[in-house]
Amino acid sequence: MELTGDQLEKAEEELRRYLPKSQMVYGTLVLNKRVRADPVKFIVDKWPEFRVFICKPQCLQEDDLFRDTVIFTTDPAALKEIVENSSVIDWTKFMRLGIDLCHIDVLTGMASEKNVSSNKIAVCHVMILQDVSRLPPIDSSGISLGSLDESHVDLVAQTWKFGKGGAAKNMIRNMVVNFPSCCVLDADGKPVSWILTFSRCVMGMLYTLPEHRQKGYAKVVTITLARRLHAEGYPVYCYIEEGHENNIRVSKELGFTEDPSYRITWFEFNDL
Repeated sequence: MELTGDQLEKAEEELRRYLPKSQMVYGTLVLNKRVRADPVKFIVDKWPEFRVFICKPQCLQEDDLFRDTVIFTTDPAALKEIVENSSVIDWTKFMRLGIDLCHIDVLTGMASEKNVSSNKIAVCHVMILQDVSRLPPIDSSGISLGSLDESHVDLVAQTWKFGKGGAAKNMIRNMVVNFPSCCVLDADGKPVSWILTFSRCVMGMLYTLPEHRQKGYAKVVTITLARRLHAEGYPVYCYIEEGHENNIRVSKELGFTEDPSYRITWFEFNDL
């Protein structure tokens, strides 16, 4: 069933109980309730004692490949039932799904049964800032800070590894127009380092132009955006791909922590 109105308020409370493993769907719900830039359906297997919670975006155009469906479950058997017997997951179309790594076998197994192709995109650590007071102080004197705007979409897309094509630019445009961001600006007012917020309320796309590295800009924009998100009542977290140990170390130095048993994975299905 699809949740609406007061049910979404109750769902937010319930999902908070399951943090950090509900972080992805919780962040999506919290941000969507405040900024309705991305039309999303919030679907559960039953109410109010749900075992499966799905955030399913409404794709508005055929090339919109970056509107990911994200899933949280407390019961793999219930997840298998809903993906096998429900119309919520359309196995005839391309889709990108994010889910706890320990449950991905349910989806890949179903895809195999239906002779649907699957492709792993990434496996990520989920780094969460539980206590904003742990953020170290920053000295931003002499640094011009601002937010990204629509004129910066091409620059961000060019430097993001998934940034090719119109679908990526559409997603980035939506992010900079509607969600919090932070950037360091040079003397001409052009961004040289930045970080954005995805529709799941997760910080990401952190990047500094090569000629401006080793100046501490990445740390400044990360801490500044983290404080802003916290002040506005949003969860504060980020993903770091497996194998990027230095990034994990740095995030821990900034006060972020993780549940070692929790990883998020992203898969594409039906990529024809």
